[in-house]
Amino acid sequence: GDPGARAMPPKFDPNEILIIYVRVTGGEVGAVSSLAPKVGPLGLSPKKIGDDLAKNTKDWKGLKVTAKLEVQNRQAKVSVVPSAAALVIKALKEPYRDRKKVKHVQHSGNISMEQVLEVARIMRPRSMAREMSGTVMEILGTCVSVGCTVEGDDPRELQEAIVNGELEIPSA
Repeated sequence: GDPGARAMPPKFDPNEILIIYVRVTGGEVGAVSSLAPKVGPLGLSPKKIGDDLAKNTKDWKGLKVTAKLEVQNRQAKVSVVPSAAALVIKALKEPYRDRKKVKHVQHSGNISMEQVLEVARIMRPRSMAREMSGTVMEILGTCVSVGCTVEGDDPRELQEAIVNGELEIPSA
């Protein structure tokens, strides 16, 4: 028990798994400079991480998504943490728009209730709602903010239908 030993900062354990979240635009190699301070200290190459992020987010081309980096042994596993909005927009299957050219993209479009349920199932573990129907309400709220319709209706009407019990939501 050397009393001085305790004051030392903990040694960097390469086997420890660290999780870092970064906001990226799908399919684009973003500014490496913004990654450098996050991954540099972990012995990772920002450029390689940038490339991995772009590769792993190409399904989300042009959409803002949160990517999760699991770092262990100077290796990073990249996965996308889908947000409700990104999932809804992806379900709209819109043509890719270049963000540099098109500002304030309006997503007019329509998705089916089935797609809303699919999004709700993906988001379920991260939802604040106790029941599936609550998660569906959240996703419909997202549809409102994204600006798309569901089954051709204003998502708010569907929310009302759920509240009134006119629209049954499966529990899973």
